[in-house]
Amino acid sequence: MTVFTTCIHLTPPPYQQRRSPAPSSASSALTAVMSRFRRGGITGDPRAGLREQRDKEPAVPQGLIAVARKSGQLNLSGRGLGEVPVSVWRINLDTPEEAHTNVQFGASDRWWEQTDLVKLFLSSNKLQSLPDDLKLLPALVVLDVHDNLLSELPGAVGELVNLQKLNVSHNKLKSLPQELTQLRHLKSLLLQHNQLEEMPDTLGQLVDLEELDLSNNGLRDISGCLRGLAHLSRLNLSNNKLKTLPAEISSLKSLRQLDCTSNLLEDVPTSISGMDCLEQLYLRQNKLMFLPELPNCALLKELHVGHNQIQTLGPQHLSHLSCLCILELRDNKLKILPDEIALLKGLERLDLSNNDLGSLPSSLANLPNLKSLQLEGNPLRGIRRDLLSKGTQELLKYLRGRMQVPDPKSVPGEAPSVTAMTMPSDALVNTHAIATLKTLEYSEKQAALIPDAVFNAIGSSHITIVNFSKNQLTEVPARIVELRDSVCDVSFGFNKIPTIPLHLCMLQKLTHLDMRNNLLVSLPDELEALIRLQSIILSFNRFKTFPDVLYRIPTLETILISTNQIGSIDPLQLIKLTKLSTLDLQNNDLLQIPPELGNCESLRSLNLEGNPFRTPRAAVLSKGTAAVLEYLRSRIPT
Repeated sequence: MTVFTTCIHLTPPPYQQRRSPAPSSASSALTAVMSRFRRGGITGDPRAGLREQRDKEPAVPQGLIAVARKSGQLNLSGRGLGEVPVSVWRINLDTPEEAHTNVQFGASDRWWEQTDLVKLFLSSNKLQSLPDDLKLLPALVVLDVHDNLLSELPGAVGELVNLQKLNVSHNKLKSLPQELTQLRHLKSLLLQHNQLEEMPDTLGQLVDLEELDLSNNGLRDISGCLRGLAHLSRLNLSNNKLKTLPAEISSLKSLRQLDCTSNLLEDVPTSISGMDCLEQLYLRQNKLMFLPELPNCALLKELHVGHNQIQTLGPQHLSHLSCLCILELRDNKLKILPDEIALLKGLERLDLSNNDLGSLPSSLANLPNLKSLQLEGNPLRGIRRDLLSKGTQELLKYLRGRMQVPDPKSVPGEAPSVTAMTMPSDALVNTHAIATLKTLEYSEKQAALIPDAVFNAIGSSHITIVNFSKNQLTEVPARIVELRDSVCDVSFGFNKIPTIPLHLCMLQKLTHLDMRNNLLVSLPDELEALIRLQSIILSFNRFKTFPDVLYRIPTLETILISTNQIGSIDPLQLIKLTKLSTLDLQNNDLLQIPPELGNCESLRSLNLEGNPFRTPRAAVLSKGTAAVLEYLRSRIPT
């Protein structure tokens, strides 16, 4: 008796057909749901036609399907799926399993009160294609199929008219369907790490698009596809093959972040200054000779142009960047930093590492917000190395003390008077520099040998700095040993020296040695006699192994050995260098980074970009040294 009072028969008895009672709200809902299934083409037992097909499908827990009907979200990521079960595409059409066991109107789990699927996550599977059944989910707002094996998208994707986010990154797409442009509500389109070589010009029809990621493809030209994207705020074009940026890029009036890292750009069009909302501009690792002029980008906060070939920096590049907080110019060829750097009053971080700067303007001291000034790898003269190691604030304090007091008799705008002391000398050596700066300078002469007259000019002076860089030297002059009691800083960069001789290892007061851009393949064991050596620059040489002798110099604080052919490092030996704070291993042949390197807790700057290892990934490297060391420590076997 109890059963008959709580159950509803889907096929009413004859007397009910003759006299129908007033329908309840629950029975109306049930009728609506059943009619919806009939519209989907399912009659009778909706499982009958699909039972055989479903038996062959990958297993998807029915609990997930049931929950998805309530929440509108279904996450099937990382399940090893080679194809998506048909039941997923028909989730809002077919009668659910529980319909045949649960028809109680008072039940808490009312299967007929389902909601349309709006979010579908299929990432990290083995999908090679998506079927046209995709169109059976027209309510989708988010579709995530990243990290699969997709070689194309079906044209049916254009029928997902409510889609706002589409993530197809890390697949094998070579082209995009024309129907993609029908997604007029799309706000985020992620296509990074595919095999795209061109983009359709009709992409500009996605007028609501706010985020577009095309990084890590094979794009050579993007002209035409950006026109019309008036709401785009983030555009990532990094790691492609772009030689130029189209003039149409100026039409992106809402763009706040533009990333063009690792392309082949030799110039940046002046039209880029038309993006007056731009806040972050990344131009790292290109072939730029000049910094772009950005007269209208008054809101720019970050400018990253490291790893280019920039030689000059002028007032026209800086005068309009009043909001700039970060300026990254590392690994370029800058020789002079202009006094106009003081115009960047909001500057907090300035990275000038690995340039050709021989001096710093005192006007740097006028930057009130500067918290980080990085200068490693520059042939700076007149500034003690120990001062550079004391940090940004001590250096700024020194520069403030060095600022000259203006002569009250001088006329504004008039050039300072020339005296016998300041006139260029025809002498072979600058004796004034020897006497006052304790510097022996003979650089950029293209000389194959250092004349004896250069050493003879020293006299009784105690030379602390020697600069013989940018010549054609094939050996270190033997007479340098005459300076062993005083010299602290020696630069032989940009020569053709194949070996370091023993007499250089006798300079026991040496704290800084610059041998970049030579022909070195090894270092002598006798180098460990340099018991005060703090910094050594060996970038752009021919090392195939990390020099063992460096492991035995405990005073080392900085090792710059980028752009060689080093295949491995010994982290257990590096840990012994307890003062080592900067290690640059960029652009070598490291196939793996040993996890034990994470125990080198003294490191404050670790550069590993440009090596063929797989882990850590670029996303980890971009987070900085602390994140890389933490990642490596987490992978140490226990």
